[in-house]
Formats: sequence, structure tokens, C-alpha cells
Amino acid sequence: MLRSSVVFVAPQIIEVIAEPLPKGRAGQLLVQSELSAISAGTELLFYRGQAPLDVAVDASLAALGQEPPRYPLRYGYACLGRVIETGRGAPPEWQGQRVFAFHPHTSHFWADPAGLLRVPEGLTGEQAILLPNMETAVNLVMDGQPGLGEVVAVVGLGIVGLLTLVLLRMFPLQSLVAVDPFPLRRSLALELGADDAVWLDDGQLPPQWPAADLSYELSGNPAALNSALRLTGFAGRVVIGSWYGQKRAEINLGGAFHRSRIRLLASQVSTIDPQWSGRWSKERRFALAWRMLQRLPAQRLISHRFSIQDAAAAYQLLDRRPQDALQAILTYGASSR
Repeated sequence: MLRSSVVFVAPQIIEVIAEPLPKGRAGQLLVQSELSAISAGTELLFYRGQAPLDVAVDASLAALGQEPPRYPLRYGYACLGRVIETGRGAPPEWQGQRVFAFHPHTSHFWADPAGLLRVPEGLTGEQAILLPNMETAVNLVMDGQPGLGEVVAVVGLGIVGLLTLVLLRMFPLQSLVAVDPFPLRRSLALELGADDAVWLDDGQLPPQWPAADLSYELSGNPAALNSALRLTGFAGRVVIGSWYGQKRAEINLGGAFHRSRIRLLASQVSTIDPQWSGRWSKERRFALAWRMLQRLPAQRLISHRFSIQDAAAAYQLLDRRPQDALQAILTYGASSR
């Protein structure tokens, strides 16, 4: 059997190759992909060649590898498909199951049962494919610990930022405000429950905005951390969910910051904060993410679909025209748009 796979040949060069499907091991399951989602954050760092060269591609996902990145590279971590074959010794009840895998973009792959998540009944494919983003949003909210009557700001309205905003809207906040340079994202943030959405192009806060108790920096742009700091009041918290890769910017930690008692917190989904880990496991966090996805208007977040054969065009869109896109997904049928 031949399969189609996306390969990062070099920075900003994508090829879709037809290759023989490797043989599976005893106990493995063969998955046929239906959809896979492109990350406009971490994945574009690898596409652009901006990922650090001295850290593992991923610290926890075996399918991505534990060595520093080298091109050609296979990447991606959001694949939805169906089990079409069970290998020798594999549990037969997996046959025909709809599953999610943290796996690079490819039409077919073998996986151990432990590396697959069954998709709950009632979820659409568009909802299920956003599981990694929702898990990240859940982790961000848990790390930020929004409180009753707080003012919360979200800087960066990509998919993770918008999902974080959706979760924050469930809390009894005084105000939930959003910051992003792109009108499309600001408009959607208002639809999803933000009280206000602006772009701080002059570096000044809108006069009607109170200082934030909690701010999230989710833009992927290190310079935006200065915006998050300006938004945040005395003894507030700034949760940094962006991974900047090799990007650098001057962060203003002088002046007012020195006396502000603002706390900066790095948040990343591959681990659970020790304050939660006595009661929370990754399985519990996944279960919560699945429940939150059931409330999600995924059709509003997925802006573009591309056939896997047109994968290069999908990456070019996200890289060159981010103002026109939200979530791009690859399909494994004949149609694209």
C-alpha cells in the first residue's frame, strides 16, 4: 500500500510524497486519516526554520521524535482517522473505531493502542481535530487560575487564544478583553464572548480598560509580552503560553515593572503543574478537553480546508497571509478549498 505524507524538506519547502506504508508490529492498529490540523504556532516555527536546534522536536510525543530537528522533517500533531485494520495480537474491538492521534500529517499509519484516543460519540470531525488546542487552552486556564470578578486580557487570538477566551467566558469575570492586530480575529473574539477587542498599535491602553488581574500572552510574538505587561496591574499575573523558538525581542522589565510585583508564568501543555498533579492526570485533562469541545462552534474556527496534495498552499497561506486565516486543516479525500 502507498500512503501520502507531508515532508518539510527544508525551511519553507513542503513536499507531499507517495511512499510504501511501513509494516506494522504485532499489536498495532492501522489508521486511515480523515483530517489533520496544521498548527499556526509551533508547526510554523518548524516550517520557517525558527525552531531551536538544541532541543528535542517534542519532549513527550513519541511519534514526533526525541532528537533535535533535522531536515527533512515530518511534523504535525493533530490527526483524526479510523482504524481499518488490527494487527496480530491487537485488541479486535478497535476495528472501525474513530480515533485521534498526535501524529504527523500522513494518510495511513500504524499505531499502538496506547497512542490513540477514542473520539467520543457526538463530536464532529471539526471539533475533534481541535483536541490539542483545547487541551492547551484548558492547561492555560488552569495555570492562570482566573478568579471571581477579575479582569482578564488575552493577547493573541490564534486558535489557542480564541479557545482560551471561550473557556474564560465561562467564569464570572468583571471583564474579558482581547488584543490582536487582525480584524477577522477581533471580530470573532467578540462573537465568542469578549467584552472588547482592540489592537494596541500605539502601545497605549484604551481609557475604558481597567488594569488586568490576569493576562495571557498567546501571540507567538515575543514583543507582545510588553503589551501583556502594560495591560496587567499591580501584583497581577502574566501567563506566557507562546513558544517563541529562535525569535527574540526586547522585553521591558525595567521602569515600572521592577515595582509592579507582576508574576510571569511559563505554561506548556506537555506537563501538569505540580499543584494539580496530585489530583489531575493527563487522562483527566483530556476528558475535560473533550467535554469543552462539545460546546465549541468549530465551524467558525476552521477557515480553510486543503487536500493533502495541496499542503504546500496551506502552509503558504498561514505563513504569508495570517490575517486571512484561522485554522487550516488537511483532508484526505479529493476536495479542497
